[in-house]
Amino acid sequence: MSALRVSDVMSNHIAPIRRGTSLSDVVKTLLEYHVSGLPVVDENRHLLGFVSEQDCIHALLVSNYHCEGDPIVDDVMFREPLSVAPGTAIVDLAQKLGSGKPKVYPVVEHEKLIGIVTRTAVLAELARIGCGVELSKRARADD
Repeated sequence: MSALRVSDVMSNHIAPIRRGTSLSDVVKTLLEYHVSGLPVVDENRHLLGFVSEQDCIHALLVSNYHCEGDPIVDDVMFREPLSVAPGTAIVDLAQKLGSGKPKVYPVVEHEKLIGIVTRTAVLAELARIGCGVELSKRARADD
């Protein structure tokens, strides 16, 4: 288990959110991929921030109440996101995930986003290798 790394369980099939994206498009992506948050990047995939379901809920409540139109992700994203390297040991990440937020970490290598790792992916892998639990295809999903 100590040899297991973030790169072994990360997802790289979900496109990150680009700065300037409308919040309605962010929400569609979050719902489509069943993730609670996503990294925000520039055109070179440099990590600029992180946007969560919680950020979207609050922003949409405010904008709908004031009839302000569709906000953009730049207005609501967290600008100092935590990230992990692909070589980070899963046990180290699992300890962070067990103590609270965030539930999703951007995976960054050479200052560029290469994927995300979710608490669900770490949990599924720990259950599989530690307990010999046979997980259904649905439980092994990348969220």
